[in-house]
Amino acid sequence: MQSYSLTEIPPPSNEILEQAASEPVLLTQESQQAQSDYVLMSAQRYQDLIRRLEELEDRVFGTFAESALRSSSMVGSDAFTTELQRLAALEKVSQPIKVL
Repeated sequence: MQSYSLTEIPPPSNEILEQAASEPVLLTQESQQAQSDYVLMSAQRYQDLIRRLEELEDRVFGTFAESALRSSSMVGSDAFTTELQRLAALEKVSQPIKVL
């Protein structure tokens, strides 16, 4: 994120800054080329917004992952599980193999 000192841009009024400390403020700039809109808010509010967004994304992705896990079965998963059980049983009855 770019950062600018308030001395580098035309100063917003104190009223706008005070309002931005408690709630986002929409700033619009009309030019001949296009209309540009900006939102001014406190850094703390912005960080809170990003944190909440990340938490929501985590919940959504977690829900998707749980749903996919419940509704899918891996190809050959039964065979794989059976083979793991067979290998585990062999391990219990046989001597360990020495690796040179």
